[in-house]
Amino acid sequence: MDNTTTVDDLRRAVQEFVAARDWERYHTPKNLAMSIAIETAELMEHFQWLTIEESQARVTNDAARAEIADELADVLIYALSFANSSGIDVSDAIFRKLARNQTRFPVETARQSR
Repeated sequence: MDNTTTVDDLRRAVQEFVAARDWERYHTPKNLAMSIAIETAELMEHFQWLTIEESQARVTNDAARAEIADELADVLIYALSFANSSGIDVSDAIFRKLARNQTRFPVETARQSR
């Protein structure tokens, strides 16, 4: 689905879900930023105390992968809700950030730091 679904498709689906429940009044920048952090912590719980190898193995287990995917979806849904409520163009923000990071982390320097 990633190959056929656009960011705009996702933003609209999230907006429709929120609007159908009349949740816009709760979707303030503060509440959504907190929700992103909370859901990120829930995602992190799946890997807490695991070694690198164990964490890599965890995502190959079908049941664990499904739970992890749910938590990732929650993070992304809240991030898209944040973008919707604040009028941030996600694609523009990502491309601008990547361009800034190109100068902050040149390939030659980044590869040498391994």
